[in-house]
Amino acid sequence: MFLTLTTTGTPERPATDLGFLLHKHPEKAQAFSTSYGTAHVLYPEADAERCTAALLLEVDAVALVRRGKGKGRGGAPDAALAQYVNDRPYAASSLLAVALSNVFSSAMKGVCNARPELPALPRPLRIELPALPARGGPGLVRRLFEPLGWTVTAELVPLDTEFPQWGDSRYVRLELESADRTLAEALRHLYVLLPVLDDAKHYWVSSDEVDKLLRAGEGWLPGHPEQQLITSRYLSRRWSLTRQATERLELVRLAEADDSEVEEIDNAVQAETETEERPTPLAVRRREAITAALKASGAARVLDLGCGQGQLVQALLKDPAFTEIVGLDVSMRALTIASRRLKLDRMGERQAARVKLLQGSLAYTDHRLKGYDAAVLSEVIEHLDLPRLPALEYAVFGAARPRTVLVTTPNVEYNVRWESLPAGHVRHGDHRFEWTRAQFRAWAEAVAARHGYEAEFVPVGPDDPEVGPPTQMAVFTLTTPKEAKAA
Repeated sequence: MFLTLTTTGTPERPATDLGFLLHKHPEKAQAFSTSYGTAHVLYPEADAERCTAALLLEVDAVALVRRGKGKGRGGAPDAALAQYVNDRPYAASSLLAVALSNVFSSAMKGVCNARPELPALPRPLRIELPALPARGGPGLVRRLFEPLGWTVTAELVPLDTEFPQWGDSRYVRLELESADRTLAEALRHLYVLLPVLDDAKHYWVSSDEVDKLLRAGEGWLPGHPEQQLITSRYLSRRWSLTRQATERLELVRLAEADDSEVEEIDNAVQAETETEERPTPLAVRRREAITAALKASGAARVLDLGCGQGQLVQALLKDPAFTEIVGLDVSMRALTIASRRLKLDRMGERQAARVKLLQGSLAYTDHRLKGYDAAVLSEVIEHLDLPRLPALEYAVFGAARPRTVLVTTPNVEYNVRWESLPAGHVRHGDHRFEWTRAQFRAWAEAVAARHGYEAEFVPVGPDDPEVGPPTQMAVFTLTTPKEAKAA
């Protein structure tokens, strides 16, 4: 198996920094023993302008059979046909992924003791794999790597160039290029996606593989459009492990959406030794502020528009003052998770009559949303492109016209108070914009004037005297009957 990593540089940032990142000196050829053979690291070229590191993995086919899972439960598909003569020594697979993890472990973790500043610096990268099994063809290769920002070249390898009529093999020659990528990110992508494309592993998959997947997938797997396929294949299609990984990934996405930590979301069991009082998460404060505003308005029948995984619906169900709660979201996946969270299949008849989950888009008018006392758009508008906001505005304020509308959105001015948020970044990767208090107020007042509402503004969370609260909320109250408004 063979893989090359290439980067380019400048006199100020020489390409040979790759040697520091990989912890392998460019002037040496090194060999490392693995359970299945020997991994060699060498540099075909290394100067300030261009540096290439190559990983050559020599596989011992006999050791692979003796130590692998070639017989019994979970046997590898290739080993069942030919234990000693197969593609394992030549085609990139989980063997190469494990070698990457072992040989470049510090680089994969983003650690460089000699030059601590290097791992965080993006750099141009080019990765080449001459033979990669791809069960799904070049199309699947692109679906896996392109959402991560790679430029992908995947060409099918013919079975035999002398006999083109035999057609193509299931292998591709893969080239990945990125102008702005950290090495740690690139290695983690390869560690997960090489065995996914091969759709086979050379060792028995147990529960610790879930932890490996989540560690390597941190920052990119929760939002990947092929998350389900990646999780299933990486875990050798073991249903119980796939479900465990999927649930934990959803917790990660939920925590990101709520600006909170996973531990704050998944906190059913508190540590007995925990005595220090922890600050109330912003997501909880937001739900408390929304509930208080709804009760102050006297609303009994409430719409949660863009309900996501159903956290607010769950909170409102605990208060009998809300006799009907409707959660609407465009994502069936989110609604499925909400249904599980609410335990709708086990809910009593009287309680179940109070709640309903609907699929729908706020970009279109929906007759099902008419006649309700109040509507909530909690952390929704910032996920829409700005040109689509007028459609949402009309669907909610012009067509549905509840008596009260609550809208919450992040206050971008407060972002400077988040120590973990890099300067210039939004709080969530899917946010299309984040407004200042003045921008939000101008938008809300214009919407209120157009549709016969009055807008009041309420801070959510600690109200910093310099930058305001972390979340800003507008409370719209209907003042003009619909029939008195011009179109």
